[in-house]
Amino acid sequence: MYNKLIASGLAGALLLGTAAFAADYPTQPVTIIVPSKAGGSTDTTARIFAEIAEEKYDEFEFVISNMGGSGGQKGFEAISRAEPDGYTIGMNFTPQMVAHVVSGRAEYTLDSFHVMGNVAQDPGIVAVPADSAIENMADLAEAAKDGDLTVSVNGIGSDDFLAAKSFEKKAEVTFNLLPTKGSTEQKAGILGGHVDAAFMNLSQMIAQHNAGDARIIAILTEERDASADQIPTAKEQGYDVNMRATRGFVAPAGIDADIQEKLDAILADVTADPAFKEKTGASKIALMPMTGADYRAYLESLQADTQAVYDEAPW
Repeated sequence: MYNKLIASGLAGALLLGTAAFAADYPTQPVTIIVPSKAGGSTDTTARIFAEIAEEKYDEFEFVISNMGGSGGQKGFEAISRAEPDGYTIGMNFTPQMVAHVVSGRAEYTLDSFHVMGNVAQDPGIVAVPADSAIENMADLAEAAKDGDLTVSVNGIGSDDFLAAKSFEKKAEVTFNLLPTKGSTEQKAGILGGHVDAAFMNLSQMIAQHNAGDARIIAILTEERDASADQIPTAKEQGYDVNMRATRGFVAPAGIDADIQEKLDAILADVTADPAFKEKTGASKIALMPMTGADYRAYLESLQADTQAVYDEAPW
């Protein structure tokens, strides 16, 4: 009996200690790991979040830690390995986060994270040079029949790559795929007429499309995008190819439930704030808020779809 009382007392003390720890939180800055270089849309999203959160919550200070490399893998792994004390969270982006798992390269799984929620999206597109004879997705399929059509994507395993592979399968064609090091190289290829087409993201080419320097022939989402509603979807054109980049927040698994609940509530509050919406809108960041549960389900579905592509054409 005496031993049981001691054990019970220790358990109670531990619970009280945890509760006190949660009540005192935070006592130091919270680091947000951004798995990309400074200046991109993922980094900008994190910085706007930090700015608005600090304005709304006096007790919080956020520090951005950029950790680019290997298509986000380096940063994702750093988040998963972080001490689960509530002082490190991070941004994630898709499909790279799940693509690394599917390919077997990642030292993490989805279970390595607590998924806090999604914030933004960037619809996939197909772009061609301004003077291209390719006017639509049917033209793209026809032009690709001989296998000599050069199509650029932003690296192997990226959203561009997966969308291109999906189109190949549905159209029963094969592209001469050209993996690039980023959207800057893709833009140069389209604007200079060095590639026949590019699978990219809307934010990366909409200005050039509007200026007449390039043409976007399809949006790769279920419905037309409000910011470019004159551009038809691939699905409208007979090719059910859907792809978007998402950008959300995750934390290392195992953070105290009260602390994690507080962080999740701050994320939901900030992303609903008019000031956050105004600042992200000014930066051309398209918001797509999702709860942690909904975003977790999205990531699981995306991983399954990515696995199907990988099983047919491993990279």
